[in-house]
Amino acid sequence: MSYDDVEIEDMEWKEEIQAFTYPCPCGDLFQITKEELKLGEEIARCPSCSLYITVIYNIEDFTGESDQKSKKNLEPSKQQTVAVA
Repeated sequence: MSYDDVEIEDMEWKEEIQAFTYPCPCGDLFQITKEELKLGEEIARCPSCSLYITVIYNIEDFTGESDQKSKKNLEPSKQQTVAVA
């Protein structure tokens, strides 16, 4: 069971470790990267203890336009009618 549910807006971006962080009761920080969020991961773990939190966020905020374009390329193209003689 998760220690807590935390909104992504309540977390802090740490440039030096390239991760969103949130204070852990043990004194360290829960951490989750943008790449993990893009993959749909919602668990931020503390590297010093066994606690973890559930991150509440909108996955669309972490998928860029390039990701959306590549998804469109995966969609089936519209079928065209072909006349056969």
